Amino acid sequence: MMERITSVHEARLDQALYRIRASGARRVLDLGCGHGHLLHRLLAEPQFEEVVGLETCAGTLFQARQMLEAHLQGPAPRLRLLIGSYTKPQPELCGYDAAAMVETIEHLDPDLLSAAERVVFAQMRPRLVYLTTPNREYNPLFGLHPGEFRERDHRFEWDRARFRRWAQGVAQRNGYQVTLGGIGDDDPNLGPSTQTACFQRKIDHDPANQ
Repeated sequence: MMERITSVHEARLDQALYRIRASGARRVLDLGCGHGHLLHRLLAEPQFEEVVGLETCAGTLFQARQMLEAHLQGPAPRLRLLIGSYTKPQPELCGYDAAAMVETIEHLDPDLLSAAERVVFAQMRPRLVYLTTPNREYNPLFGLHPGEFRERDHRFEWDRARFRRWAQGVAQRNGYQVTLGGIGDDDPNLGPSTQTACFQRKIDHDPANQ
């Protein structure tokens, strides 16, 4: 099971990189950057002039800092690592081209989802947000029992209908259009193991153009 989950996670990171690179972004946020594996991929691409990782756990951020130390050196490093939460205002992170949220919202208490939406989509307002989260319906194929989550610190895992409603609501409320997709084997009845949402901001909803 762990090998399958690890393989899917590598595919998530690859897809996030592909989507962000294809958008033409130059300044990128990794919200909930964890140990820095997506940051490592982003920094290998000269297209990205500025990369910022935001993480709530100091210990995890320390490990990311150790892995990415070379990118933090010099008079104008491309990388910044910040401790903090995207459920709280981060005014210095407004106006970036793209943001990744890879396997992170399911670690939030559900009552913080509205705060996360407000901060990321109403305040930060990146042009593109690429988000992934587990598909609960697929869990039996990982050998999990009903109600069992893929990780102990997950606060929820959504089925496809619940995720679709949430993503479409976020897009409608904040002036984005959203494309839903999936990563991993796509079971004909249970769907893919990972759900994805690619949010693109509508130009006519950009506050700068109001």
